[in-house]
Amino acid sequence: MTFIETILEEIVRLFKQNGIEANTQDVIIKKLDIRPSTFQELFSDRHEMVRKAVVFDMEQQKRAQAKLLAKAKNPVEEIMLLVNEGIKDTKELNLQYVLDLQQHYPDVWRLGLDHLDNYSYPLVSEIINKGILEGYFRKDINLHLVTKIIFEQLNMIINPAVFPPERYDLSEVYRSVYLYYIRGICTEQGGKLAEQFFASKNL
Repeated sequence: MTFIETILEEIVRLFKQNGIEANTQDVIIKKLDIRPSTFQELFSDRHEMVRKAVVFDMEQQKRAQAKLLAKAKNPVEEIMLLVNEGIKDTKELNLQYVLDLQQHYPDVWRLGLDHLDNYSYPLVSEIINKGILEGYFRKDINLHLVTKIIFEQLNMIINPAVFPPERYDLSEVYRSVYLYYIRGICTEQGGKLAEQFFASKNL
């Protein structure tokens, strides 16, 4: 990993832990253990720092998902591995990070939405379609609608008006929404695989 990648990885960790606005530039520089001049060489301003960190994080997620999916034996397992990773990520994420992006960096938030539209959505749609063709998911489901619902459920989960984080464990919400939904679109054959996966991961 290069120097800038190491820096961006640490910035992403700070943002996801505390939110973006909770970290002033001075605090970030101190936690990164670099000189202010080095920081200024890397980022022209705070906005560029946030944008670069978010783009880096999305690329890291793509690489991690590719490695994850390479381990899967079938489309049901592919979906469940993605769901399981989503549960883990949601549990470790401070929701303030998402709120800060939406409120203070709307153009960067739009990059995240574009990532969903151009990468995540086609990825999940392709997996579900493969699962239908191989007999793991029901043939009577509407592929585009099912994929759309999966991502709209994510919007619902991260909406604090629907699930206030002080009242709900977001990882449990994620599990309740996604795991049962995926099981519902499975055939009998796919459902057995999903149940086996649930049991093996203790979900």
